Parts: sequence; structure tokens; C-alpha cells
Amino acid sequence: MAHVTALPNPGHTTSWYAASAHDKSVRPTLEGEMHADICVIGAGFTGMSAALELAEKGFSVIVLEGTRIGFGASGRNGGQIVNGYSRDLETIAGRYGQEKAVKLGEMSLEGGEIIRERVAKYGIDCDLVDGGFFAAFTQKQIQEMEANKTHWEKHGHSGLEMVSKAEVGHYVKSDRYAGGMIDRFGGHIHPLNYVLGEAAAVEKLGGRIFENSKVIGVEKGTSPTVRTAHGKVTAKYVLVCGNAYLGKLLPEIGDRMMPVSSQVMATEPLDAGLIESLLPANYCVEDANYILDYYRRTSDNRLLYGGGIGYGGSDPADLTSVIRPNMLKTFPQLKDIKIDFAWSGNFALTLTRIPHMGRLSENIYFSHGDSGHGVTTTQLLGRILAEVVSGQAGRFDVWSSLPNFPFPGGKTFRVPLTVLGAWWYGLRDKLGL
Repeated sequence: MAHVTALPNPGHTTSWYAASAHDKSVRPTLEGEMHADICVIGAGFTGMSAALELAEKGFSVIVLEGTRIGFGASGRNGGQIVNGYSRDLETIAGRYGQEKAVKLGEMSLEGGEIIRERVAKYGIDCDLVDGGFFAAFTQKQIQEMEANKTHWEKHGHSGLEMVSKAEVGHYVKSDRYAGGMIDRFGGHIHPLNYVLGEAAAVEKLGGRIFENSKVIGVEKGTSPTVRTAHGKVTAKYVLVCGNAYLGKLLPEIGDRMMPVSSQVMATEPLDAGLIESLLPANYCVEDANYILDYYRRTSDNRLLYGGGIGYGGSDPADLTSVIRPNMLKTFPQLKDIKIDFAWSGNFALTLTRIPHMGRLSENIYFSHGDSGHGVTTTQLLGRILAEVVSGQAGRFDVWSSLPNFPFPGGKTFRVPLTVLGAWWYGLRDKLGL
């Protein structure tokens, strides 16, 4: 891939993904009145996953996107295929009972499988690479990984392997880590090219996608109506998939998630020998801290490095000042390397750190709040939304039965209270507790 330094993709953020996207074409804006079996709000991972499933089943589908396809977290994330959920299966069992943990465990690898299936079926060019490495700083984190490995294997995950300190160099050349664990079912992708590939598949199957068509109202009823500034869609079913970018459209669900920003940067293209020496196996990496770093190689030999967190969706004034120091702790040999791109994006956090799925009426469904594990869970939950409107409610009922809660402190205090909690867990990481 050529050295990309400009951003020829209007409407997107200043990311390497937007600059290197294969499809930069802008879809039309919704105008006038239209009808469809299904109206999907949001052209990110969840919405496009659901839309593609439904188009494959023969439903007529219209997708409304407020900005551009993949504009939010779906087109800005680290691109890491991390299996499971933001809380481990033992925590899920303790909260919701063993029966639900077993059912969620049965689904826990499906998101990654969906990505690989669609890449193969539709020829999606998104730089798919297999393999992920979880890096541990302390013996306590290693013990937690060993326990998680045991629990995962009870649910059929056979791709995990512990890594000793002496073996860390096979995956990442850094002195920071005490060991870790690999997931052979993990991996990484160019997320914006992936969701654009899904969109192209939806359109090929007859689905219609409208960009720059922000939804301003949803009217319930036998045939719900979704309104934008210049048009409306009447449908049999509506799927709400706006996640952290839903805004104030539907406060009854929006108040139960918090937008949280994460910062990412991409270096200039590195010498092939250098990037291969840093990440020899080309696995993606994330560490085991509460506020974690994550990084990987790109197809044009950049190091893509992410980290930091902003509750409420706030961003630091200088993105690289947050991430670059951590990158240099991991790879001090990059001190003279230029940063070509830096960006941030919001993901939706729930109080339980478990996705929130449910219905607003008999024909309006929603899914959001993947809480930092959205690359895979969105694929799964999009499929489950398609199942429920097709008359298969079994898996939807499992997810929708999980309790969800508003954040304590309301609009005024929910961010400072969450920051206080994150500070405590971050302090524990620093002290090795």
C-alpha cells in the first residue's frame, strides 16, 4: 500500500483507516418517503451485521446513517478481533447464573467466526490476520489469565496457550512483560474496510443505504416511522444500532450507556525489518491493565498504537501526548519515528460492561453497549437482531433478560463517579495489586 498522508475521505475523522479506505464513495441522502420491511438506524458494525443477515434472508432493508458508513467506533477502533465479552464468563455466571453463562459461552466465539465467514464469502479486502496476544505485566495478571483459560476451555475455546517470559519475544519484542497468553482464534482487520465490505454486500443483495441522513424521530405503531430532516421510512420493524453516537434520540435507552473515548495513532511506515522485529508473529497485542494499551502492525508496516480513555466522550487536547509515551515505554527504539495519524472515537459503555439488548415495542429492537469488545460482539448481536425479527427469539431472549441499569449520579455525576472508579483500578495496576 502506498504511503498515505492525506485524508481524501470527507465526513470521516482524521484516521489512517479513513485515508486508506478502499471505498470512499458517498451514498445518497434520504429524501422523500420510502417503505421497507426493516429500517436499520446506524451503519456501523451492529447495523451492517443485522442488515446483511436480513438481506440474505430476502427482507427489504433500508439503513440510515447520520454521517458516513463506519463513522463511529466501527471505523476508528484498534481493529482487534478479541473473543468474548468485556466481563469474563465466570463473572457472568456469578451475576446471572450458570445457565446464562453457558448460553453466552456458546456464542462467545461466533463474532470472530462471522467476520471470517463474511470476508471469505464476499471477498472483503480488510487485511485479515489471525492471532492475538494478551500481555501480562505481573504474576497476578498471569494467574488471572491461567484461570480465564481454564474457564474458556470449559466453553469450547481450544485456541488458547500460555506464554512464558522467555517466549514473549516470539510475539512482541519488549522487556515490559512477564508473560501472557495467545489466542489463535483472535486476529486483526482494517475495521473500516470491513464494514464497507459488509455495506457493499448489503447493496448487492438489494439493500439501500443512505448517508448524511441523521434520524430525528422514531414514531411507534403497527408500522413504525423513522424520520430524518428530508425524509422518512415506514417499516415493519426498526432496529436501533446507534451505540455511542445515538445521542438524545431515544433517552430511554441512551441514558443506560455512556460514550467513552479511546485514542489511537499510527506511525509513519516503518522499515519492514524493524516492524517485523517488534511484532514477529504479526499478532495484535493488548495488555492486561484496567486501562489498557493495544497495538498491531498494519498492512503498510505502520505501528498502530491505542490507549487512553475519556469518560463522557471527552478528548485530550493533544492525542499523541497521551499515547506516544506509552508506545515509547513499550518500544523505546521508536523515539525518532514520526506519527502520521492520530484520532479518537467513542464506544458505548454500560454500567455492567455487558451489552444491552432489548425492545422498545413489539417491532422496535435495539442493541448497544459492547463496552470495548465491539469488533466481535457487534457481529454476533447484529445477527441476533436479524434472528428475532425473523421469528427466532431464543438467543435474543437470553440477552434481553440480562438486567441493565442507569449509571449512578445521573447526567451530572455519572462521569466523575466513573472516573473515580477507573482511577482506583488504575492505581491497583500500578501497584501490582
